[in-house]
Amino acid sequence: MAKSKDPSEPSSGEQRRLQMADIARLAGVSVSTVSRALNGSELVNAETRQRVAELARSLNYSINFGARNLRLQENKTIAVVVPYDAKSRQHISDPFFLSIVGSIADALTDRGYDMLLSRVDAEHLDLASHWFDSGKAIGVVVIGQWRHHDQLNDMAARKLPLVVWGGEMPQQLYCSVGGDNALGGALATRHLLKLGRRRIAFVGDANLPEVWLRRQGYAQALREAGLAVDPTLELAAPFEPGVATGIVQAFCATRRDFDAVVCCSDVLALLTMQALRAAGRSVPGDVALVGYDDMPLAAYCDPPLTTVHQPVAEAGVELVEALLGQLRGERAGPRTLPVYLKLRESAPGTS
Repeated sequence: MAKSKDPSEPSSGEQRRLQMADIARLAGVSVSTVSRALNGSELVNAETRQRVAELARSLNYSINFGARNLRLQENKTIAVVVPYDAKSRQHISDPFFLSIVGSIADALTDRGYDMLLSRVDAEHLDLASHWFDSGKAIGVVVIGQWRHHDQLNDMAARKLPLVVWGGEMPQQLYCSVGGDNALGGALATRHLLKLGRRRIAFVGDANLPEVWLRRQGYAQALREAGLAVDPTLELAAPFEPGVATGIVQAFCATRRDFDAVVCCSDVLALLTMQALRAAGRSVPGDVALVGYDDMPLAAYCDPPLTTVHQPVAEAGVELVEALLGQLRGERAGPRTLPVYLKLRESAPGTS
């Protein structure tokens, strides 16, 4: 038989109020000041916030901001975090970032949610959890896995509502949504092989999970054609144009033993096109070129760019739905979206 509750015992809510009153008395401030301090309000100075936080810890007082906000329906904000490489400082104005952030914003707006846009150093992806831990957001979308797949796994292990734009990786704990990167790399390479090209360079930093998967597809297509992968034709250029430009220019100026290039973004493809022209080589006559993403700019360069189409418009809906599913208590597994080759004049032909 269940033991009846002693009416003299305080309820959990009453207990929390008593603890808050104790903190206020010990800190020499009002209960309302304690409440603001625990919620991170800027109306309370940093010194008082720190003193209140230390007293709260000493009394084992904790507040689950995420649960509280959901219960009271005060918060419908999703944090969208775009990491940056501290060395290259890739800007949020990058065409891919703009497109996918816009897609997410539309999906959130359609569902009655707000978006908090933030940036964190890509070496410290776990800082993205701040927005949930502070109660300012009820979930987090991270754009890209960068080099710290382990930090994303750690956040997922803490049951943080989290969805990441990227590729499915081994031993992955978090939910990812992304295009079929391996297929994209294979489609681009197979098309170039079909055009009769045999010395195909690869431009992209394979230390990044999505690029690594694209390289897997590139290597697979070469092997299917009976060709060996030549590491000297692989150029580890970052996505950030300011850093990538010099790397691509040096490669095109010193190497003339390739007749095609698979680039891991449309921006990298445009940089390669310019570098090839500067080296006196034509596109597609001397070198056929395939980009990745199918950003609007790809159709308007000269020549227009053949590229792997990423489902960016659909991605926003998929990312948001996966996150809202987690908030409803559903298990969200990785989602891989289809990609296809958009043919234009930089590598003309039939699919």
